[in-house]
Amino acid sequence: MKIIGIEEHFLSPAVRESWAAAASGGQDASALLHLGEMQDRLEELSDERLARMDESGVDVQVLSLTSPGLHDLAPTEGISLARRTNDLIAATIARHPDRFDGFATIPTTAPKEAVRELERSVCDLGLKGGMLFGRTMDKNLDHIDFWPIFEMASHLRIPLFIHPRTPPRAVREAYYSGFDPLVDLAFATFGLGWHYDCGIQFLRLALAGVFDRFPDLRIILGHWGEVVLFYTERLKAFSRVTKLQRSVVDTMRENLYVTPSGMFNESNFRHAIEVVGIDRVLFSTDYPYQYRPGGGPRTFLEQLPISHDDKEKIAHANWENLTRNIRR
Repeated sequence: MKIIGIEEHFLSPAVRESWAAAASGGQDASALLHLGEMQDRLEELSDERLARMDESGVDVQVLSLTSPGLHDLAPTEGISLARRTNDLIAATIARHPDRFDGFATIPTTAPKEAVRELERSVCDLGLKGGMLFGRTMDKNLDHIDFWPIFEMASHLRIPLFIHPRTPPRAVREAYYSGFDPLVDLAFATFGLGWHYDCGIQFLRLALAGVFDRFPDLRIILGHWGEVVLFYTERLKAFSRVTKLQRSVVDTMRENLYVTPSGMFNESNFRHAIEVVGIDRVLFSTDYPYQYRPGGGPRTFLEQLPISHDDKEKIAHANWENLTRNIRR
């Protein structure tokens, strides 16, 4: 059974250096998590990564720059880094075409150039989607400046992955502080803050009418839907106050794909297929953050109490169907 992991991260030294230079200006605190062995695994794109893929049973990684991407960098710097990063992804794929695919890195602080870079990455470099990280500076993802990105993604028939990033400083101080600094950081990032922030960004897209304007736009959320998938009964109530063409829950069922991001939990899986259906569940390990040696990812898939055909869908077929008709 071929397994394709679609949320598998890397970090280039050039981006890391730009993050470090921006740190004094309020850089996303999650950059502090990419140190030591984690940094080494993120930056390694050859033999060691392939060996760990083999060890965990993953055949293909869809590479993406890790959080917070380029969303806090000055426009000129973001544009240059995006081109260099996407060229790096394409070069890595060219060296191992049967082992890697890629999501384009998008310089969202320069929206017009971001559209052009997304088109270049897909049409010229052969990448299969785009990676976003919620807010850009102080602008939420539904800001009108970013709608051309959604228009281009819809035109190209590519998915956009919305990855978590750390909540704004004011939110961190109000909700995720009061403990020691390490606990505060964990609380605001992988403990909980990332996932609420990401789910809210998806809901903002729906409530802003982005899916009414671009009904074929396809969004991917990790971690089994970033919290909001578990609140469908409450989200139905938005229909009382919105004037959207479809309910938020219907939008989830028609425009959203979800993936486990290394959270190999059967009850979460069951809820996901209840909401979005088996054809909209993709696979991912969230490498290197959730890296598990010993074949854990493959074992999770093999032990699911579903048919072999459905296992194949999750393992690779749903991703292949999602990206089959990209307009190059």
